[in-house]
Amino acid sequence: MAVYKIFPTQDATIYSAYPNQNTGLDEILDASTNFLTGSVQTNGDLPQTSRFLIQFDDSDIAYVTQSLIKNKPWDAYLKVFVANSTYLQTNTTILANAVSGSWNMGTGKYMDSPEVQNGVSWVWKTYSGSNAWLTSSYASGSTGSYSPNNTPGGGVWWIADSASQTFSYRSDLDLNFDVTEIVEYWTGSNPVWNNNGFIVRQSSSQEFINNINQQITLKYFSVDTHTIYPPCLEFKWKDFSFSTGSLTQITGSNPYVSLANNPGFFYSESIQRFRLNVRPEFPARSFQTSSIYTANYFLPSGSSYWAIKDLDTNEYIVDFDPIYTLISTDVSGSFFDVHMNGLQPERYYQILIQSTISGNTIVFDDDYYFKVING
Repeated sequence: MAVYKIFPTQDATIYSAYPNQNTGLDEILDASTNFLTGSVQTNGDLPQTSRFLIQFDDSDIAYVTQSLIKNKPWDAYLKVFVANSTYLQTNTTILANAVSGSWNMGTGKYMDSPEVQNGVSWVWKTYSGSNAWLTSSYASGSTGSYSPNNTPGGGVWWIADSASQTFSYRSDLDLNFDVTEIVEYWTGSNPVWNNNGFIVRQSSSQEFINNINQQITLKYFSVDTHTIYPPCLEFKWKDFSFSTGSLTQITGSNPYVSLANNPGFFYSESIQRFRLNVRPEFPARSFQTSSIYTANYFLPSGSSYWAIKDLDTNEYIVDFDPIYTLISTDVSGSFFDVHMNGLQPERYYQILIQSTISGNTIVFDDDYYFKVING
């Protein structure tokens, strides 16, 4: 599988309005601007902001980059899925940077009463009263920001290789940051930075704006969500190979494609090589000593792809990609590999095959279903 997802070990939102509050177990990540009073600005009320932090385990990243990808070129994307948004501007920019300094997720939730303070917050990195975020004299190459009218804090991040995404009220509001260079800084024999995760926030031109008409709410699902939309770090690399031996490429207007080895259930630790049976649906009549239906063909090189959908939501978990989901071929036929622990367990999935054959682009979706189960 040249598309592989890992899931966070910790995440939390930090709020300037509640500088000691921890939200490590909240189901929502928040990157919003607002006022303490909500939708009504009162005299003396200060504009506030929220940012969220999200971290992935070093061993998970090393497994993908060292054991799966090895020496192949790769890309990495931070994906966070929107739960709710309001008051978007014509253009809204969200930024993601690598965090400078370790932090502790904690066990609080937004507006817990009494307030939980045993983890990261606007002021503190680990728990209230200990190990504050720097607010000046930052290490070379790092910075932070806060309003001078508010409590100092808000995290510290590395300036280099900031990822950004700009969208409008008609855009897809899911975040899909290209964080390849940041992850490269964390990996290898001589990492440039320690992996302390990402901090996600609105741009400085949008935060702490003293105007009720320019307050933007952006809420996303956290790793503690009860939905199927936790954040993930998605790796992509090209694992395509092509060696056909004596096989023949499929042609014609009526190709038939089926999965040769789909038992329907896979443990999350499984790595499955799906092989494809490819042949003409209506082969030309000929005289021969073996069945013409047992002869396997291969799909055209460079224009055949696979994808995976969630069967319940009908959403693409892995979409067709002209680089990263190319279908390979060896002397036995066409195939592709799927690492099941890159998929959410206890869910049903559907495989789709797309190929351009004799000038026709065809999508094959003939009930290619399977379920990933916990081992």
